[in-house]
Amino acid sequence: MGKYALRRLLQMIPVLIIVSILIFAIIHLIPGNPAQLMAGPNATPEQLTALNQQYGLDKPLVQQYFIWIQNVLHGNLGTSFINGFPVGKLILQRIPATLELALAAAFIGLLFSVPLGIFSALKPGSILDFLTTLFSALSFAVPSFWLAILLVLLFSLHFKILPPSGRPPFTEDPVLHLKSLLMPAFTLGIAMAAKLTRYLRSAMLDVLDQDYIRTARAKGLSNSTVVIRHALRNALIPVITVFGLQVGDLLSGAIIVESIFAWPGVGRLTIQAIGWRDYSILQASVMFIVFAFLAVNLLTDLAYGLINPRIRYD
Repeated sequence: MGKYALRRLLQMIPVLIIVSILIFAIIHLIPGNPAQLMAGPNATPEQLTALNQQYGLDKPLVQQYFIWIQNVLHGNLGTSFINGFPVGKLILQRIPATLELALAAAFIGLLFSVPLGIFSALKPGSILDFLTTLFSALSFAVPSFWLAILLVLLFSLHFKILPPSGRPPFTEDPVLHLKSLLMPAFTLGIAMAAKLTRYLRSAMLDVLDQDYIRTARAKGLSNSTVVIRHALRNALIPVITVFGLQVGDLLSGAIIVESIFAWPGVGRLTIQAIGWRDYSILQASVMFIVFAFLAVNLLTDLAYGLINPRIRYD
């Protein structure tokens, strides 16, 4: 497994290089000039020229890329065009909020999907199976931004039991912090639960029809032992793939949900950087998103061997 992990890590290097080129090129195609935003609408041509020279925006695009990538390799992600803060420090400040939201959403997704997927597969065609299918279909159909707005209207404006936005420090008010986390995590977790439930139900139905399951039942093993130790372990292999992709999406910032709930994560920082035309922040945040997605995919592949010891990495 160690050699496989090392090989996968080495394969990530050319992927990150190609992605960095694409990101740099696409970002610089966004209309607008950062110097114009920094200087204001009444700036003189001389002021704009000075700002472009100061931040290297007057250089050819290829030269700007190599300067940026050289700085990145030395651990320097640049400074923000708008406030002059180090970009690396800004990203590090936002990562804990994104991780917290992603883990909470993943927990909610598993909390709903695992029991629903298992029980609906054990009793196909039942009322529970029908309700589970209906839940998955509705969760697929409802956009995340609409569900987020609906939750704010219901629990913040009508019932007034949850704060509509923000992330109060946990050390100052733990209860308010958890209340602020609940709605954005539920919004993302329900979308994850809908996909995982359908995949787990389908995988469990396939596994429960296998010969070794019938053999296990014939040996007199209890139903819970057959389901958990034999059926669920094998059914989790395809589900883990979907779960890894979903967690990668969550770590990518959940841009829309973070913006609606003013959650101070990497996703919201990305949206703000687009509005500011802050190339340094935007490039760094998107690269973080790509790296997080690749890292989660690697951990997902390694998890196969932990779930099913028969899987070997050649």
